Amino acid sequence: MLYLTDFFSLVFPRICPACGNSLWKNERGICHACEYHLPKTNFHFDAENPVSRLFWGRADIVTAAAFLYFHKGNKVQRLVHQLKYKGRKDIGIFLGEMYGETLKYAPLFNASDVIIPVPLHKKRYMKRGYNQSEQFGIGLGNVMKIPVNRHLLARVKATETQTRKSRFSRYQNVKEIFRVERPEEWENRHLLLVDDVITTGATLESCILALQVIPGVKISVACIATAMI
Repeated sequence: MLYLTDFFSLVFPRICPACGNSLWKNERGICHACEYHLPKTNFHFDAENPVSRLFWGRADIVTAAAFLYFHKGNKVQRLVHQLKYKGRKDIGIFLGEMYGETLKYAPLFNASDVIIPVPLHKKRYMKRGYNQSEQFGIGLGNVMKIPVNRHLLARVKATETQTRKSRFSRYQNVKEIFRVERPEEWENRHLLLVDDVITTGATLESCILALQVIPGVKISVACIATAMI
């Protein structure tokens, strides 16, 4: 069996999606070097961090944070690209589990009752085959022992990609496109809303405003990365 494993590793080498180097047997997801050098924000330590402040005056939340910094050409961008466009669902789960190991000790996040991924429209979901935000949520849930619910929030209108849109155009693009299913079942719950990359926060703001029809709801936000800093 060992020889068979070595043979498959030779023919089909496991490659780090962040740097392109081969992974060692004891490396999972990304190589140890890339994992060590991931640009972490540590925003979860500060309830008034830049991501949380982005929603001030726009939407009522408990707090918000992002795991990593996203910059054009950096390793985080490559990881997100592999997750969203190359079928690498495992990257989302891996990053979720990494962040979950931190958030499970963060009081503003570990009191959440359920994880809500920002939903894709059904046409985009069928084309891609999965929701990258849900994969991140699954990873978080695995570690934090919080269930993931992808049916509570629905995207009822397809939108254009947000890439290269201005802040106002992003807001107009996602205005009133989400609907809460059976809101009466989620009264007085603390929801952890999760997404991949946050820039202007327009999509998340639209989600939050939709979720606030739930009586007594509390909402926190966690993302893989932020491109706003």
